[in-house]
Amino acid sequence: MSKKIKITDLPEFDVAQYLENDADVAEYLRQVLEEGDPGELAAALGHIAKARGMTEIAKASGIKREALYKALRPNTQPRLKTIQRVFKAMGLKLTATTAH
Repeated sequence: MSKKIKITDLPEFDVAQYLENDADVAEYLRQVLEEGDPGELAAALGHIAKARGMTEIAKASGIKREALYKALRPNTQPRLKTIQRVFKAMGLKLTATTAH
């Protein structure tokens, strides 16, 4: 007979632990952008900032750390200017391609 596990006993999944290099980050963002949900984009940028160091990203973007946490929460809709500043601080480039 299998042992039952309570959901509350499971560890919380943290995607930031799996963003080990630039290729991981780029693929993660590619998938999130393809889905087109601004709230998911904010959450993804928050995960990446956490993986790379929120304080460093805040300094590099010129956005206060507390404001950055607030802007990059799941289901928020940060302004394009904020997204651009965060991308630049992370060493990323936001580009567009044609839809297929």
